[in-house]
Amino acid sequence: MSSSGHGHTPAAWTGVIISFIGFCVSGAFIVLGNVPGFWAGIVLIGLGAVAGGLMRAAGMGQEPRRAKPASPAQAQPQEG
Repeated sequence: MSSSGHGHTPAAWTGVIISFIGFCVSGAFIVLGNVPGFWAGIVLIGLGAVAGGLMRAAGMGQEPRRAKPASPAQAQPQEG
């Protein structure tokens, strides 16, 4: 399907799962009218982002793609 490998790393999966749990917690507590529970869910969403970032820094994420400068011989004209 996806040839770019977008998000197919342990860091991405962990960050998204923790953030999703935080989203569910916030949604449940906002319906129940519990403000501290809502903010606890918001904190979980932020922790998901932090956990994913730390795991990526530890080498469990996707390597960043480096843009290579195109030489004039390799440059393709734009269609359009």
